[in-house]
Amino acid sequence: MKKKKLIAPAMLFISAVLAGWFYRHSGQPDPDRLTLYGNIDIRQVNLSFHDPEHIEQIVVQEGERVKQGQLLAIQDLQRFQYAIDSAAARLAQQQQVMNRLLNGSRPEEIAKARADVKAAEAEVDFAGKELKRLQTLSRKKLASIEAADRARSELDSAREKLQALRELHALTVIGPRQEDIEAARASLRVEQTALKLAKKIWQDAHLYAPDDGVIQNRMLEPGDMADAQTPVFTLALTDPVWARVYASETDLGKLRPGMVAEIRSDSFPDQAYQGWVGYISPTAEFTPKAVETVELRTSLVYQVRVYACNPKHQLRLGMPVTVSIKLIQPDVTGRQHCTGA
Repeated sequence: MKKKKLIAPAMLFISAVLAGWFYRHSGQPDPDRLTLYGNIDIRQVNLSFHDPEHIEQIVVQEGERVKQGQLLAIQDLQRFQYAIDSAAARLAQQQQVMNRLLNGSRPEEIAKARADVKAAEAEVDFAGKELKRLQTLSRKKLASIEAADRARSELDSAREKLQALRELHALTVIGPRQEDIEAARASLRVEQTALKLAKKIWQDAHLYAPDDGVIQNRMLEPGDMADAQTPVFTLALTDPVWARVYASETDLGKLRPGMVAEIRSDSFPDQAYQGWVGYISPTAEFTPKAVETVELRTSLVYQVRVYACNPKHQLRLGMPVTVSIKLIQPDVTGRQHCTGA
C-alpha cells in the first residue's frame, strides 16, 4: 500500500511535465509573442526620359544591380546640342548689345557730333550774313524782296538744324538712357536662362538611377522613341524592404511603432532577419486572400509595415514571410537601424 501511495504522486509529476512539454511544442500560441503573416514589399520606380527623342544607347540589362547616380541610358543628343549652340549664340549677341550700352558713346562718335554742331554754326553764320546782304540790296532796289525772304527761310532752317545737332551732341555725350540699359539687361537674363534650359534638356537626355536598386524590367531598346509617358526601365529599390503583414483588431493594441521584430521566410528557414514595426494603418480593411491567418479571411484587419534588414538581398518582392514580435519590449520610437548589415 505504501508503494502505491508513493507511485501515484510520481506519476502525477511526470504527467505534468509531459503536459507542459506537449503544450510548448504543440503549436499553441505564445502569449508573450505576436505572430503575423504577410509578404515582402519594396518600392518600384518607373524611369523615363523627360523629352521625346530616340534612344541612342542603353548600358544596363534586366536583373543588373545599379548604384545611385549610375548612367542607365542616353538619347540621341544631336538635336539637344543644336539647341545649346543656338542659345549660346543668342546670348553672345545680346551680351554685345549690353556691352555697347554700358560703354556709352565712342570718342569718335562724340567728336563727329561736335564737328556737326560746328558745321551747323557756320551755316547759320553764313545764312545770317547772306540775309543782311540781300536786305541791304533790297532797300536799294538792287535785289528782289523774294530773294530776301528766301534767305530768311534758309537762316531759320539752319538755326533749327543747329539746335537739333546740339541736342544730338548732348545725348551722345550722356550716352544711352537708363531705361534702354535695363531693357537690355533683362533681355540678357532671358538669353542666359534659355541657355541654362537648353543645357538642362541636354542633361535630361541622360537617364540615371535615382537610388540603389535592381533593374526589374527593360521596356525599350536603342532606336525606340522615348518620352515622359513611356518608361524605359522599372527599378526595384533595395532599400527600404518591408514585410506587409496584417494584424487583427484584438492585436492592434499590442503593437507600437519601433517595436523590434524577427522575420523568417520559407526560402531561408534557418535565417532570421532583424526588423522593426514602422507603420500601422489607421484604417481597417478585409484580409487579402494571399494572407493566411487563423482568423477568417473576411475579418477586418489593419495593415502593418515591418521594415527588414536585408544585407544579403535575400528577401525579394512577394516572398511570403512570418513576423514574430515580442510583446514585452522597452518603449522605443522612431526608425531602428540594421546592425551587422
